[in-house]
Amino acid sequence: MPTPLSLLLHVAAIGIGATLLMDGWAVLRKQLLGVPSLDYALLGRWVGHMPRGRFYHPAIGQAAPVRGERVMGWLLHYLTGIVFAVAFVLLADSGWLCRPTCVAALIFGMVTVLAPFLLMQPAFGLGIAAAKTANPTKARLHSLLTHLVFGVGLYVTAFLLHPFLCGA
Repeated sequence: MPTPLSLLLHVAAIGIGATLLMDGWAVLRKQLLGVPSLDYALLGRWVGHMPRGRFYHPAIGQAAPVRGERVMGWLLHYLTGIVFAVAFVLLADSGWLCRPTCVAALIFGMVTVLAPFLLMQPAFGLGIAAAKTANPTKARLHSLLTHLVFGVGLYVTAFLLHPFLCGA
């Protein structure tokens, strides 16, 4: 029987693995399709402005830079992946960690796209679901694909790691 700490570390590893796969997809997408990924320094900038009471920016790229924003943004990106993995495991069937299924992880990955659509993109000045971008449909599709890849990452990482938690 795993301890709560070993269980948490296992789920954190799943979140990190899923986020790594998502980042790999972003690199591949940029090379194959010429579509740049989010500059995570902007995530750090957004969060860095929050203690000053600034939660919305008409254009996050034009907001004043924040010291350490790039490192903060990348750490927050991976922390978000871990938090999403914890949320997924809490919502999933109790046996999912020992018998991971792809469909559940894909559905959850698809649901996670609501975070950028309803929170980050509006706060960055891009509108709900990228409505204020030059090509909202394209931006939405790329966001959805990226979050589906995150779902695949949840499944693949859990599948690769389940013997360590559940035995062979």
